Amino acid sequence: MKSMKSVTNALKAYGTILAGLVIILVFSILRPAAFFTVPNLINVTRQISLLVVIAIGATLVMSVEEFDLSVGALASLGGVTAAKLAVAGVPLVLCFLLPILLCFCIGFLNGWIVTKFRVLSFITTLAMSTILSGVVFWLSGGATIFENIPDGFTWLGSKRILGIPLLSLIMLVLILIFWFVMRHTVFGRKLYAIGGNVKSSEISGINVKVNKNLAFAICGALSALTGVMLASRLGSAHPTGGDGYFMNSYAAVFLGRTVSREGVPNIWGTFVGAAILGILANGLTIMQVPSYLQDILTGVIIIGAVIVQRVTAGKKE
Repeated sequence: MKSMKSVTNALKAYGTILAGLVIILVFSILRPAAFFTVPNLINVTRQISLLVVIAIGATLVMSVEEFDLSVGALASLGGVTAAKLAVAGVPLVLCFLLPILLCFCIGFLNGWIVTKFRVLSFITTLAMSTILSGVVFWLSGGATIFENIPDGFTWLGSKRILGIPLLSLIMLVLILIFWFVMRHTVFGRKLYAIGGNVKSSEISGINVKVNKNLAFAICGALSALTGVMLASRLGSAHPTGGDGYFMNSYAAVFLGRTVSREGVPNIWGTFVGAAILGILANGLTIMQVPSYLQDILTGVIIIGAVIVQRVTAGKKE
């Protein structure tokens, strides 16, 4: 009985990681020459870098038991704004920084509405997503922005350092920063406390409103950074460019919750979840599997991750 219990606990703790290793093994056997290579590994890190960045923001919001459904629209706004500024001749540093600052403020506004008026976060951010989608279409004229974009605009998305894409390095730096913030700072502990029990947090003296507002604001900034990175990588910006990251970002967070023994959103878990999704997409693309099937598998993974997380939480209770 004890051995069975230990095996069950091990599967709960490491089942998601084991599933990721199985996926790698399967693709390595089926397409060894194309999949299990150093260049493809580096390519996967570049591909998941955008997803990881936006998912880190979603992780912060989910740590306080809220949702931000506007992350995709914020990413689109960040990319389009950066491209428009570049076309207008604004210095590239400001092209990259101003959209991040703008979306930080929008994210803070999301949090303020949620905490001030006690509106459900998914309703607030869904409405904000609709508003931002309209703004983005107005800014872009509903068309992809690519004409007259300076060559330097693609530096962020194309630069390599010692053969490693700068996007991958940015992802790694942000993982380390926010892992430290969430695990070893007062701010991170406050977010987890709020997510665990809001009333107890208020009684203990935590300013719930301010910390929730900051979580939404940082999520907005990281969403914009994702859009900027995407636009720089492509050398263009599409009004719906960030929409595809919304669902996958939350899939990564839910997968990450299954990695944690406590079942809470966590930065390294989110990275593992994003890596699994990225490896799966990369392997299926190499095998020339249609994109619609990839979407189906992603949806199945989300449902499975939620079920596993709920079942595990239920047994602990």
